[in-house]
Parts: sequence; structure tokens; C-alpha cells
Amino acid sequence: MPYKTLSQPFLYCGLAGHSADASVDVIVVGAGPTGLACAIEVQKAGFTVKTLEKGCVVNSLYKYPTNLTFFTTPELLEIGDIPMTAVREKPTRGEALKYYRRVASHYRLDIHQYEQVHAVTGGDGAFSVASTNRLGEACRYSARKVILATGFYDIPVLMGVPGEDLDKVHHYYHEPHPFFDCDIAVIGGQNSAAICALECHRAGARVTLVHRHPELSPKIKYWILPDISNRIKHGEIQAYLGSTVTRIELGTLHLDTPDGPAAIKNDFVLAMTGYQPDTEFLASLGIVFDEQAKKPRTNPDTLESDRSGVYLAGVIVVRMPTTQIFIENGRFHCRQIAARISANHGGSR
Repeated sequence: MPYKTLSQPFLYCGLAGHSADASVDVIVVGAGPTGLACAIEVQKAGFTVKTLEKGCVVNSLYKYPTNLTFFTTPELLEIGDIPMTAVREKPTRGEALKYYRRVASHYRLDIHQYEQVHAVTGGDGAFSVASTNRLGEACRYSARKVILATGFYDIPVLMGVPGEDLDKVHHYYHEPHPFFDCDIAVIGGQNSAAICALECHRAGARVTLVHRHPELSPKIKYWILPDISNRIKHGEIQAYLGSTVTRIELGTLHLDTPDGPAAIKNDFVLAMTGYQPDTEFLASLGIVFDEQAKKPRTNPDTLESDRSGVYLAGVIVVRMPTTQIFIENGRFHCRQIAARISANHGGSR
């Protein structure tokens, strides 16, 4: 049998469709693919679990470009032993969103969307998780264990230049239509920047690519790199390589280039400069970071953090920043964590 739930009083703040019991064995923070996988494995082990997500289910995938096609194959995106199908060899963003909705429904996961976690107090076996739901109501839940699967896609890496807070600057790119017949600057030289530049160019935008390194990243997907390179070579996309943005104004973008300062006409800036985990939030929960390795300290076998009873899963477990971990890596963490909880406290199937 699962270990006993806590008996102290609490305020339940869930919305329609959620259980009226706010005392559970495990709270999972984050409903991305890894968070869903953790909830599934813990539930399979016989424990009660509630998942709190500040956005929508698989919020990071929802923020991906509308027309994105994954580099990986469907089976590497699978969780919960449920097969994923795709029309072509590589699944699309839309197919992935549909798949994860289906998985969440199949397992009847108790997911609170649009609910922001603020604090985790108490200790191993008797945690209290405080949050605010979409109605602005303060919520509090009791849990024996907490799993943090908060990902890294919520906080963009800023350029730190004057004007970056203007409305014309976007750190997320969805589709090219809004930029038709506009002068846009795409900042970056990785996959996301190349895809963004190509799509906007083909949608009728006048595109300038700005990258701080003298060459585009060789890690750009093999079918995209020749395309973007040829567009630059033939002058269809203007490129400032080895250059950085120094200031952003309403109609102008200022650059520091190998040939000196430059000012170019600009309507929109799409800063594809990468993303990072919310390290301040993690630190506020008592997660200790290894400054040399640039990652949270965890037991490699159990993924338990220095705070007893709090586990980490997904991209936040590995060295940061990183481009090497994705869903297919993080989904295995859930089994390690579920096995550890089961070994310590038992479970029923």
C-alpha cells in the first residue's frame, strides 16, 4: 500500500475536474513531457500524485514555432509506454501536442494547468506546496515527496542591451506571417535562428541575420545549414557575422561589426538567443547548485537533491546551458525517481 497521506488541515484550491483531496503522496512541478512521465511512473507505482503547471500542458512545446518538425523520431518522444504515430518519419509540433494530450487523458493525470508554484516548505515526508491558480486564489497542498521538472524554456537569455524591452523585440518565434513586408533582424546562429530567418524570408520579410561568431553553428540541422548558407551567399538574407547588437531603437538596430559600428533599418527583432532554467526559483526551494559543473547537485542514482525528499528531472539535471538534452533523455529520469520512492516507502499496483 502507499504510505499514509498527511492528516493536517489544508486549503484545497483546485478547479473543476480535480479531486477534492489536496493531500497526496507526490507533487510534480511542471507538466512538460518529463513531468508527465514522472507523474505516470509514480502513479503506476501505486502513489497518489498531483501535477502543477504554470502554463498549459507541455507548455514549452506549445511555445515552439507553429510549423516545427522535430529532428528526432516518434519513438524517442514516447512516454508511459504509449506509442506515438506521425504522418512522416519526423513528428511535427502539432502531432506532439496531440500525443501528450492523449497520454495525459489516458492516464487520467491530475494536472492543474495555469497554477504557479511559489514555495515548498516543510521537510521530507511532510511538505507543504504553496501556489496560485488561474483565478488568483492562493492554494496549498500537502505531499510526502516533490519532483521538480520545470524545464528551461521559460526564461530567455537576454542580450542585455538598451531597447531590449521594446515591444518590437521577441524572444519567442511562432510563425512568419506577422513579419511580411517588414525589416526584421534575427539574432543568433543556431537552429532556431536559421529556421526563423528562412521562414520569414520566404514569407516576404526582409531579413538580416546577426550572429556573434564569425560562422554559423555547424550543429544546425544538416538539411537547414546549406539552405541558410545559400540564402546568405546569394544576398537574399543579409548577414552580419562576428557582430553584436549594441542598441535597439524603434526604427533602427545598432550593431558592432568587424567593420565598425552599423545602423540598419528595423521593424522587429527576433532574438533567438537561447533559454535557461529558472535558477532563482530552484534556489528558493532549497536546490543547491554546483557552480563548477553549472548544474544542481543531485544523487546520480536517485536524482534526489540536497534537500531530502525533493527530486529533479529533465533538463534541469544536466549541465547548463545545454543543447544536448531533450525529451528522449529526460524521460528516463522518471523511472529512477519512481524506483527510489517505491524502495523507500513501498507502493501498490
